[in-house]
Amino acid sequence: MAKRKDTRVTVILECTSCTQNGVKKVSTGISRYITQKNRHNTPNRLELRKFCPYCYKHMIHGEIKK
Repeated sequence: MAKRKDTRVTVILECTSCTQNGVKKVSTGISRYITQKNRHNTPNRLELRKFCPYCYKHMIHGEIKK
């Protein structure tokens, strides 16, 4: 049986701390990661704990719209 190609989708993860508090004046941006997820296994928005180079620590990165 052939697999459907739309089960795995590319998503963008953005640092939730940088977007809520605003970025420090020294840094110039918001941390973003690109990854893939399986729609059937994780139908909700994806949240992963990843390193943010602007906050200088591990923070929660949430899925955003493209």
